[in-house]
Amino acid sequence: MRVLVVSDSHGDREILVELVERYKDEVDQLFHCGDSELEASDSIWDSMMTVKGNMDFTNEYALTQVADVQNERIFIAHGHRLDVNYTMQELVYAAKEVDATLAFYGHTHIAKIEKIDNIVVVNPGSISEPRGRYSVPTYAIVESNEHQIGVTYYNRTHRAIEDLSGHFSKNR
Repeated sequence: MRVLVVSDSHGDREILVELVERYKDEVDQLFHCGDSELEASDSIWDSMMTVKGNMDFTNEYALTQVADVQNERIFIAHGHRLDVNYTMQELVYAAKEVDATLAFYGHTHIAKIEKIDNIVVVNPGSISEPRGRYSVPTYAIVESNEHQIGVTYYNRTHRAIEDLSGHFSKNR
């Protein structure tokens, strides 16, 4: 499995179009973790699954989504309603409720990966307004096989950011 995860583009539609064009034949699915600030009817969503962020002012987006991609079940949320600024427990609990192995979220604009209770939790950071230690816009490619899950972060020029990237064993 190979998927792309992006979040918090805040009206920057061009980068989403660029990511779709660059990766459409290289990944199994593209995910946006909210705060696109685009209309729900935008054609970009024909190529990308998204959720509602706190800056998405339409009620046409789902607050959460679940996707099955090959052998992985993925839970997607923006995170603002799951208290991700303070804890990952609500996000992990929601992911466990749907038997997800991966949980993708945004909202904090901080690129971060960790494994909690056998769920790999991924924040791709913000593609347009990054915060935290790495103040460069980022997105993530998540890959899995029968043994491990790997997360590689990239900047807007599509160069890997090795300091952020990581791999986790699938041993439960």
